[in-house]
Amino acid sequence: MLSKRSKYGIKAVLYIARQKAEHPVLASEIAERERIPHKFLEAILRDLVAAGILKSRRGRSGGYFLRKPKEQITFAEIMRVFDGPIALIPCVSENFYEACPECADEKTCVIRKVFLRIRVATLDILEESNVLKLLEE
Repeated sequence: MLSKRSKYGIKAVLYIARQKAEHPVLASEIAERERIPHKFLEAILRDLVAAGILKSRRGRSGGYFLRKPKEQITFAEIMRVFDGPIALIPCVSENFYEACPECADEKTCVIRKVFLRIRVATLDILEESNVLKLLEE
């Protein structure tokens, strides 16, 4: 299940992407317009800055901007910031692989084969779902 942090992170990034690039977006504006609790959103925005998805500027003309072009920011990237691996079991994860201790042979494991197909299909959709595409729909 998608966590609230991931969902709100996606909503915040999409909101910022809809605004004019030369004007920073305030956290309070995002919170109000997207109905996200302000304190919770501030923590989410800090994580997105640390992950290199957003950049922030302090001061009177401060706020948040996209750090990368819209077409380079995917749902998968945002979800990984908050929820870690996309895979439902660790033995099929690309970035967070772990062998299952109870598995005798990964090559013949039927469970692994099914969840590998699920991960591949899910990842394909999440990787092609970039901010630019979604704004154009």
